[in-house]
Parts: sequence; C-alpha cells; structure tokens
Amino acid sequence: MNETDAEIAAATERWLERAVIGLNLCPFAKAVQAKGQIRCVVSAAETPLALAEDLQRELLALAAADPEAVETTLLVHPRVLSDFLDYNDFLDIADELLADLGLEGVLQIASFHPDYQFAGTDPHDVENCTNRSPYPTLHLLREASLERAVAATPDAAEIFERNIETMRRLGPEGWHALLK
Repeated sequence: MNETDAEIAAATERWLERAVIGLNLCPFAKAVQAKGQIRCVVSAAETPLALAEDLQRELLALAAADPEAVETTLLVHPRVLSDFLDYNDFLDIADELLADLGLEGVLQIASFHPDYQFAGTDPHDVENCTNRSPYPTLHLLREASLERAVAATPDAAEIFERNIETMRRLGPEGWHALLK
C-alpha cells in the first residue's frame, strides 16, 4: 500500500503527540506544538541527493522564517534512507550541508528513524525507541531556541536518562500499542 503524503504527515503528527509530547520525551515540544510552530514537510525524494536538495531548501527556509511562525521543521523522507545504516551515514552529509550553508550554531539537525539504534545497544533495546519515528525524519531546530529551552529547564541534563527509564517502564509492547 502506498501511503499519501497526508497519511505520512498524519502518522508523524500522531507520533509527535502520543510519543514525543505524550511521554514527555522532549519537554520543549509541547509549547511549540500548541502554538502551531512546527512545520512538517514530507519529501518526495527517492535518492540521497534529492533529499540533500530538500534538506538545503528546508534549512534555508527555517533560517529565514520568523520563529513566531515556524520554530522547527520535521523533514520526513519515507522514500529514501529506510535502512538505518544508510540513514546514519547521511547524517554526515547533512552536517556538512549545514556547515556549507553557514548555519552551524544557528540550526542543528536531530535524527529520528523507525530503526534508530544508539551506539552500543542491541537493535531490540527499548531505549532506542526514544529516537524512533514512523518514518525517517530529520528534525531541524533553532540553536537559540534550544539554548533558551535548556536554560529554562532545571533538569535538562537528565532528560536522556529519564527517557530511557520511561521506555523501560513502557516496554516494547507498550511502545507499539502507543503508536497504533
């Protein structure tokens, strides 16, 4: 079954609401989502080169946008880099693109993938779910906004550990039920 871009965007938004915000995996996401400042773009790219072109366009668009209108962008790319190792390799290209555009220190790219795996973990370890999304996704963030959010969150350094605890309590079955 080929999903439409609208269905892909809806599944991504559902993940954002249920997992990222619902489980408080990112305590900064709720306010941005409530203000309607998250742009979700579904890329038609079928090659890494085409994705790099889409990424460049979205990085420039986010950098130029008024933060009150667009604070962050989710670039969902369901048709390319479905293999996690290929996706992980592409992150180096994404970081090079960020530097080439002169946007290091202005924007950053966070990574989410259906098969996300942290270094040193087993593919089936539930803590990998903190960065698992329905489709491969590049999350474009403003550095200044992230710095303000971290400064306003007294226990920001503990977010990662708290997320792992949340995933372990939820377990694989709970994670899959949450996303259905």
